Amino acid sequence: MTFGETMAALRAHGALRLGGSLGLSVAGAESNVAIGLARLGHRVRWAGRVGADELGALVLRTLRAEGVDTDFAVTDDTSRPTGLLLTEPRLGTLTRVSYYREGSAGSAVAPDDVLLALASGARVLHLTGITPALGPSAAEAVLAAARAARESGVTVCLDVNHRSRLWTSERARTALRPVLDHTDLLIASEDELPLVHEAPGAGESEAVHGVLAAGVSEVIVKRGAHGATVFTADGATDRAAREVDAVDLVGAGDAFVAGYLSGLLDGADIPGRLHRAVTTAAFAVATRGDWEGLPTRDELGLFDEPDGTTIR
Repeated sequence: MTFGETMAALRAHGALRLGGSLGLSVAGAESNVAIGLARLGHRVRWAGRVGADELGALVLRTLRAEGVDTDFAVTDDTSRPTGLLLTEPRLGTLTRVSYYREGSAGSAVAPDDVLLALASGARVLHLTGITPALGPSAAEAVLAAARAARESGVTVCLDVNHRSRLWTSERARTALRPVLDHTDLLIASEDELPLVHEAPGAGESEAVHGVLAAGVSEVIVKRGAHGATVFTADGATDRAAREVDAVDLVGAGDAFVAGYLSGLLDGADIPGRLHRAVTTAAFAVATRGDWEGLPTRDELGLFDEPDGTTIR
């Protein structure tokens, strides 16, 4: 199970100020992970709020089409609209993202919206640091869900996923530290680790040690093109990234999370989880869109085929 804000996504083919055509899709860190897991054959539930508008209908229709359970999603009957984001390619794989989510339906997600969905059963609850940045009720929902999941024996995964346009590092640290007390798996990039450690200026080793000492069982550090490392009380496990021609880096982190959680749900060991995580991330990097290029289970082996292979 996961929840958060899924927005309508308008993707430009060039600089927005020059006009031109836009492609319409949907995007959201949590729903990207949900779609990635569903494509790999797992049962996934997404809870959240969308506006009572056509874009909200698009969000729900897309998730359902991808096999994600939206039975507990709420269509907001107030004037709050579905959030919106715009993406524009600016230089190579550098992409600029603009958000229009203040006062959106997704920002108003509340504890009651998600606790009922969680009570319907789950093995893993996936959270991100984006949702508590959206507003007070969203922050309450994240903490309440994490606490309830831990009390019920549900594995809690938290991806820090810091968005500097949504809140400051200090606000993020204040909000995420209580969630960490109920977290089993922490996922962060190298520069995000200080946000969940008491000493903001701590190095990676000190930050990881502090997080493990706080009760987190696994700390997964995403290193982009340099792969990833999983830290546990027993030591560290490294995995190089798969080599691929980068087309679009947006969504790669969510694809990595989907692959890692898929391995966890399948009972794979840490090296096996990392292998699947870097594979799903490579699919995201090699294709355009936040989730459109994510693989199905029978496509996971495509990267092992020789270059130039045609599957007939």
